[in-house]
Amino acid sequence: MTDDPIPLKPRKSRAACPICGRPPAPEAKPFCSTRCADVDLGRWLNESYRVPVTDETDEDGETAPGGERD
Repeated sequence: MTDDPIPLKPRKSRAACPICGRPPAPEAKPFCSTRCADVDLGRWLNESYRVPVTDETDEDGETAPGGERD
């Protein structure tokens, strides 16, 4: 008998559907169904997903004119 550790297989983590949390379906990955995929598309088209920005910086991350502080 040896004291070598037993090699373990890495676990495959299954990401859940981002809309409802169910396991993903192969034909609609990463979603569980086409319904959840359509819900996500609708949120994008209605601009429900947004990236927060401040008035002090523009798209490039540079300070906007007039936005400088003392």
